Amino acid sequence: MSKAGEIIIVEDDADDRSFFETVVRELSVSNELVWFDNTDEAYNYLMETTKSIFIIFSDVNLPGRNGLEFKLKIDTTPKLRKKSIPFVFYSTQVNQRDVNDAYINMTVQGFFKKGSDHEESKTLLKTIFDYWRLSKHPNTQ
Repeated sequence: MSKAGEIIIVEDDADDRSFFETVVRELSVSNELVWFDNTDEAYNYLMETTKSIFIIFSDVNLPGRNGLEFKLKIDTTPKLRKKSIPFVFYSTQVNQRDVNDAYINMTVQGFFKKGSDHEESKTLLKTIFDYWRLSKHPNTQ
């Protein structure tokens, strides 16, 4: 189950990173995973890379610029906005204020709370990957 492009993950928690990677590999997603601990490094990578990006997963609570600020910066950067990269928040803590902010002030394609166990996480990630694998959008190959 794959579609061309890298999967960008902005996550600063090592345990969450390991868990995410385990679940993704169990789902037989063969896309390269590109990890960032903070949004500034992820933003710089997105500005410089010529590689295709399949999807961006970002935590909300991150050091420095948080996930919401990161998405807003992507949306206000014409070069990145034009790439139309699917972007979902994938966070341990989800509050309604952040969800409202994401959908009202940004072009976010999903806001998900991390699963509470392995099977729940696997089902959630499978659903997200299946949706974006089948979806047509401006950067569809």
